[in-house]
Amino acid sequence: MTGAAGSRVLERPPKRTMFARAIRKHCPVCGGGGLFDGWFRMKSQCPTCGIQFNRGESGYALGAMWFNLLAAEAVTVAIFITTIVRMWPDPPWDILQYSGPIEALIMPLLFYPFSKTLFLAFDLCIRPLQLFEAQE
Repeated sequence: MTGAAGSRVLERPPKRTMFARAIRKHCPVCGGGGLFDGWFRMKSQCPTCGIQFNRGESGYALGAMWFNLLAAEAVTVAIFITTIVRMWPDPPWDILQYSGPIEALIMPLLFYPFSKTLFLAFDLCIRPLQLFEAQE
């Protein structure tokens, strides 16, 4: 298969499969694990299939951080709103006043490795894997 610029495009798994692998912190392309050297440090390429995780675009890391912040803060807002709705007419405003900002700080840290692999899966859906990106 060829891409827009005439370069070869590799076959990719179905989108559902890529996201299911990514949510488990596995490579979206091959499903291999061991992508991280700790909670905050992702390896430069997949140890199984060799795909480069920083897909060569300037700003790629910024996109992954944006994705992390968006998803983590969405969870924080969902918890906040769910608490208010479930406890209405007397929500625990004092608890929410302190727990909300704490959640907003902690959730991006907890979600970080998942956001890296999920952003990679999202990017692979938009820009298919090129032959030169894979090191078999």
